[in-house]
Order: sequence, then structure tokens, then C-alpha cells
Amino acid sequence: MQRTTVLIVDDERLFVAALELILAADERIEVVGRAVDGREAIALSRDLDPDVVLMDLSMPGIDGFAAIAAIVADASCRRVVVLSGSADPGDVEKARAAGAAGYLLKDRIADELIPGVLAAAG
Repeated sequence: MQRTTVLIVDDERLFVAALELILAADERIEVVGRAVDGREAIALSRDLDPDVVLMDLSMPGIDGFAAIAAIVADASCRRVVVLSGSADPGDVEKARAAGAAGYLLKDRIADELIPGVLAAAG
């Protein structure tokens, strides 16, 4: 079975640990890396070539919007799914304009994370 590879990008260590636990429960998904800011996300995305990048929007340095645009431009087949605490329609629209394939709210990850990752991976 081919596993969907995932890069997690978030600067909150405890949140990343929770994501890893949820994703590890599904044998179809493998976390291949973690980044704490946009600059590291762009570099790891190139090095690891994950199927899906889970991206926070609010991070130090290069924010999620700029990182999405750079990652998607670098490899058009790679999918970025936003994980955000913001339900602001402007943030959703800005993320989609940058190239995000999906947008999940952090308070709904228990129900939507795995289906969202698998749907983005195609």
C-alpha cells in the first residue's frame, strides 16, 4: 500500500504532537517531517517531497500565505492544506489564492484531519 506522506508546519510544539498522534492512527498516512516556520517549510518541502503539506498561517518569519505560494510554485503537484484557528473568510480566500488545496480549522481536526489529508492527496 502506498502511504500518503505529510509535512507538518506549525510553531506550536504541543499542537504538532497532537497532529502526529492523530495521523499515526491511520496506516495510510506517514509524517515525514516537521517545520516551525515558512522558511523551513519551503526547504523541507523541497528535500522531502511530501504528498501533502499541513500549513499553519501565523508563524514567525515567512508566514503561511507566502510559504504556500512558494511551495506550490516549486512543485505544482504538491498539495498544501491549511490548519488555522481563523475562520475569517478573508484568510480562507487568501490561502486559496496562494494555492492551498484545502482549509481546516484547528478546532475540528479530530473529525476532519485525516479525511482532509487523504482528499488533498487525491
